[in-house]
Amino acid sequence: MDELQRKVEEVKQDADVQRALEQATPTEKHETHLARGRDKFWIGTQLVLLIAIGAVYQFIRYRLPQFAYPLLLKLILAVGVVIVCFTVLRFVDVYLIGRVRNAVYQYNLKRVSRLVVWLVIAFFVLTIFFQNWYTAVVSFGLISLILGFALQTPITSFIGWIYILVREPYRVGDRIKIGQATGDVIDVNYLDTTLWEFGGDFLSTSHPSGRIIKFPNSTVLSSPVYNYTWPLFPYIWNEIRFQIAYNADLDFVATTMREVAEQEVGEEMMKQVAVFREILAHTPVNQLEVQERPVVLFRVSDNTWLEAIVRYLVHPKEAGRVKTRLIKELLNRLNAEPDRVKFPSDSAR
Repeated sequence: MDELQRKVEEVKQDADVQRALEQATPTEKHETHLARGRDKFWIGTQLVLLIAIGAVYQFIRYRLPQFAYPLLLKLILAVGVVIVCFTVLRFVDVYLIGRVRNAVYQYNLKRVSRLVVWLVIAFFVLTIFFQNWYTAVVSFGLISLILGFALQTPITSFIGWIYILVREPYRVGDRIKIGQATGDVIDVNYLDTTLWEFGGDFLSTSHPSGRIIKFPNSTVLSSPVYNYTWPLFPYIWNEIRFQIAYNADLDFVATTMREVAEQEVGEEMMKQVAVFREILAHTPVNQLEVQERPVVLFRVSDNTWLEAIVRYLVHPKEAGRVKTRLIKELLNRLNAEPDRVKFPSDSAR
């Protein structure tokens, strides 16, 4: 048991696993006394360190002028600026971003705040070490030009991150398909996105495969994104098909399949369809074509049988479990009347 617990703890230390656990944990669970105590401890430590650096700076400058080399004073001042920026960042995380209830917005705000802090640090450090801004800007411009050619893909990926942040083609927690990758978004970094794959090469169902997929954010600028859980309508239509004979009682089959589907998803589906119709009302699409209840269709199969299809609305992350329950109940009801359904049997199955 100790060996198993040790392995579990090792897995939890992985960076991707930690980010997944953080996103899967409700915001309220982070608002513990332990977390707040730790944040206050770090803020206090940074303030004490800042006071100490300020005292050292003043002591060297006024009491030991013979040791007050400009470069040393600039270095101490730069360290102080870094500590101030990180202290402000901690305040913002704890007392502003930490109060945001939506985990996705909280995640994005933390990313943006860290980026802003690093830009501010870069600005002030350059100001401290380079009094002549013209020389610094020219030097920085030449370096940026050289790096721009060498780092085209990372720069494009950073632009892709800004696009994801502003346009929200997907967010942390969404289930998406982009290119050949399909999975749940567990991390959106400055340069890449991480998916927890579902389906994949080894599964025929929409269940997690256990693998993660990483792709550069630049992919979103050139590939279509299929979002199965977009905020306005986080549902998809799903189908279950059975083959029956041409001379089956089609009215009985349709009524039975519809009743079973309505018992499982009927009320929830009606609520979501009402939302979807409201969305479609502002588009050229005819919202009346969206059915409020599960629909049963019949289609001629490629073989000598008919296909009885029940179509219903479901959350994509619940699709597998709902389909399994529906199949069991549908088979129980339809097999109770074999003469009316006429499933394929014996050698014709």
